[in-house]
Amino acid sequence: MQQRVSVLTIGVDHLPAIRAFYAEKIGWRPIAENKDILFIQMNGFLLSFIQRKPLADFIGISSEGTGFRSFTIGYNVDTKEEVTDWYHKLKEQGITILKEPEEASFGGYFFYFSDIEGNILEIAYNPYIELDNVSNVLGHASIDHL
Repeated sequence: MQQRVSVLTIGVDHLPAIRAFYAEKIGWRPIAENKDILFIQMNGFLLSFIQRKPLADFIGISSEGTGFRSFTIGYNVDTKEEVTDWYHKLKEQGITILKEPEEASFGGYFFYFSDIEGNILEIAYNPYIELDNVSNVLGHASIDHL
């Protein structure tokens, strides 16, 4: 299997509200959608949101469960100043900040916030992650010394 992701799908309870959050608060525009699912073009893959229960039913598992979902969505930027700028923009919109901006021991800078259903997003500057001129990840430098 090749090392790549084509689609990352997140099950949600209120698809119209999630659509509004990502389009209006974050500025991410869907490229395809209907009453059941929406797709947002990311850099090299699609992020999709679908109603939680129908997705779980389709897979054949329980849709029950709350709390920490064991994943975060990372949005890396080129500078610490960009992290601070995003923090202020999101806070001004009343978005729930879970962890205030913080310096990391390895020289990075980050904060965490959540969407309206508790999915956790991080905006981060990480000096070990190399980004190209359109912010695609090119790689990760060695961290053996940390």
